[in-house]
Amino acid sequence: MLSRIAESLFWIGRYVERSDGTARILDVHLQLLLEDPWIDEDTACRSLLSVMGSDVEPGHAITRADVLAILAVDRSHAASIAYSLGAARENARRAREVVSTELWEVLNTTRARMPRKVAPEKVHEFFGWVRERSALAVGIVESATSRDEAYSFFTLGRSLERADMTARLLATRSLTEASGPSWTTILRSVGAYEAYLRTYRGVPSAKNAAEFLLLDRLFPRSILFAVTRAEQCLRDIEPRSDRAGIGDQALRQLGQIRSELEYRPIAEILDDLQRHMDAVQLATSATSEAVRHRYFPTNAAPSWVAEKT
Repeated sequence: MLSRIAESLFWIGRYVERSDGTARILDVHLQLLLEDPWIDEDTACRSLLSVMGSDVEPGHAITRADVLAILAVDRSHAASIAYSLGAARENARRAREVVSTELWEVLNTTRARMPRKVAPEKVHEFFGWVRERSALAVGIVESATSRDEAYSFFTLGRSLERADMTARLLATRSLTEASGPSWTTILRSVGAYEAYLRTYRGVPSAKNAAEFLLLDRLFPRSILFAVTRAEQCLRDIEPRSDRAGIGDQALRQLGQIRSELEYRPIAEILDDLQRHMDAVQLATSATSEAVRHRYFPTNAAPSWVAEKT
């Protein structure tokens, strides 16, 4: 497969998942700000922007409307939903020869219908729309794509982004422990509440909820599930027969963070949740960079030099 096509498929998966994850995080936290009058809105909004990688300059108070403008509808901001949907559509255009007509139409229509402004009373409805469109795009790939390299690159990008977004959501829990979202709210935001109840059969506790979202091997939005699936995608793309350890840097990064989570007691992770979630984010970023160097090499532009006489 051409590296250009593989790179586009990888980033379609990442951007579709990023739009879904961002919508889920914003839906939870903006609703929390609306319902709890005791939360300091400026501090909470700045913390949320920081977790999402969007620090803002000090000087004026940040409100829910500012967060919505920056992370939802700003087409020029790399962490926003609008930017992600636009970038997914652009990558689909570049890989049009392998992207199915159905997927292209979904991404193209979603980008065209992305609003430039969302009314306060329509915020929850907007986030629901984003989740539905993301699910539709993923559903088309899952149901109508051959399990070849194209599928593996798409799923690899999606899995890395999902691990990163779940880590960011868990990191927001530790920002303001007293007034942050409850574990029930976090579980609901990722569609995990009912699956959690079937597994633990009880009211969510910090230990059990964190364990479920971090380490459950069967729930597709857990960090461990996403990391394990990303590892499998890398092995499907290029089967290896290394006799001495793992030579691939991307596989090494994923294996290290998976082992760190699997073999560390959940109580220790909860004691310093922010640091461990930062480590997951750094690992997914390093893996993405290793994949880029390995499979998407940037060709230097040719430079023309006059012949010496």
